[in-house]
Amino acid sequence: MTKISRGAKYIFITGGVVSSLGKGIASASIGKLLEAKGLKVTMQKLDPYINVDPGTMNPFQHGEVYVTDDGAETDLDLGHYERFTSVVTGKDNNVTTGKIYNSVITKERRGDYLGGTVQVVPHITNEIKESIKRVGTGRGVDVVLCEIGGTVGDIESLPFLEAIRQFRLEKGRGNVLNIHLTLIPYLRAAGELKTKPTQHSVQKLREIGIQADILLCRTEKPLSKKLKEKIALFCNVDEDAVFEARDVRDIYEVPMMFKEQGLDKAIVKMLGLHGRDKGLKDWQEKVIGPALNPSGHTTVAVVGKYIELQDAYKSIYEALRHGGIANNARVEIKRVESEKIEQLGAERYLEGINGLLVPGGFGTRGIEGKVKAIKYARENKIPFFGICLGMQCATIEFARHVCGLDKANSTEFDRNTPYPVISLIEEQKKVTQMGGTMRLGKYPCRIKKGTKTYEAYKKDMVHERHRHRYEFNGKYQDIMAKNGLIVTGIYPKAKLVEIVEFENHPWFIGSQFHPEFKSKPDNCQPLFREFIKASLEHAKKGAE
Repeated sequence: MTKISRGAKYIFITGGVVSSLGKGIASASIGKLLEAKGLKVTMQKLDPYINVDPGTMNPFQHGEVYVTDDGAETDLDLGHYERFTSVVTGKDNNVTTGKIYNSVITKERRGDYLGGTVQVVPHITNEIKESIKRVGTGRGVDVVLCEIGGTVGDIESLPFLEAIRQFRLEKGRGNVLNIHLTLIPYLRAAGELKTKPTQHSVQKLREIGIQADILLCRTEKPLSKKLKEKIALFCNVDEDAVFEARDVRDIYEVPMMFKEQGLDKAIVKMLGLHGRDKGLKDWQEKVIGPALNPSGHTTVAVVGKYIELQDAYKSIYEALRHGGIANNARVEIKRVESEKIEQLGAERYLEGINGLLVPGGFGTRGIEGKVKAIKYARENKIPFFGICLGMQCATIEFARHVCGLDKANSTEFDRNTPYPVISLIEEQKKVTQMGGTMRLGKYPCRIKKGTKTYEAYKKDMVHERHRHRYEFNGKYQDIMAKNGLIVTGIYPKAKLVEIVEFENHPWFIGSQFHPEFKSKPDNCQPLFREFIKASLEHAKKGAE
């Protein structure tokens, strides 16, 4: 007998065959479709790695760490969720194996299990189920979309898959939906799409006890009716529950592609949901149109130390694209490894650019390359945007080459520097553990009027997300200001410097916070919008 629940409905998204199929984008796109039907959604990522969170993981292994308002260091897929939907994520929206086991072991040590033997089933699976319920309780949520990291068949994913199998039994079939994203490879030599990998993936899922309700088939070629019939037959799903997840020109087209096939209708029908469909007209006009048919063009260099991995600066790249969408322009991103500039100079790599962005990071590697790049942008009047470490490097460069403070540095890179223009935040001096101990999350920032920063925000107070241990040293504020580098944003409570701006320059701003985490394709973060606008003006002058 089907159980009827008045609470939230749950959608679990799993992946098969290979990794990197785009579960995060697919999940975010489904969230977008459901919001367009007037439903309130929230989203969650379950990650199978044993780290408590990705905060201490190397970007080359994991990609960027996405920071939420409440200071959680999370998986980059939460960035997709926030960019595509109105969901504001937090610490409960990303759960790892490490977080689950840490909680269970803490309870065992405390005696919560009354001396019982602690096991994967039921203790670990119960903890996972409670974490899923937590995001959908008491918040007026209609649908919880929960993405399971990894690929079906991975040994580390088994506890999560077992938990969602049990979840469906507890909540009832009409309240839980399983969507499986899989691959239909195209063999060029044979000229055929092959369904066997998908069949095996679904079979593996069924062995675990989970039956997919909907299949999203990642494919570079359209699926014929005959092929859909074959997939449906061998995977035990209805033919009208087999959908294409085709390659698109732009990731922001994915919701439109799913809607054209009726994926949103299938989901609401299966879950018995009702909502007024507002459509995606605004998304089409504000995002897809400018993204695919821009009238302008600019080239922006991103100089960083993790350039080799696309996902290391995922939110940065997306926010730059948002700036292009807001200015009806295509932003060509030139990725430059900072160590190369360190070795061979800035002009070789930066000549002809219209803007320079230096993102965050940690450690001494490549720092001098970033400093050289910033000097090149300052002297050649190229619009510059420094974020977190990028802002700190701009301060170091300015102190050395404009203020005459030779060997100025951050105490992160040189503890004995005679001019510590960047230093450890006072509260960080007693910190001994690495994970989750930085200045993290949303903090207020008061903006100085009459500045380019204020022109961007058009408000006195803003709230932005942080992830750092080091800060602008206030002792050097006066000498910097005398030479033109002024403070335009401060954290009111502790008078910490959050934004600096060089007055004698077309556009030169550094922020200690990470504005990229608040940017959306249909609502670009103000500093990114104005940075791209300035780079377009620079490009126009260069063309005259």
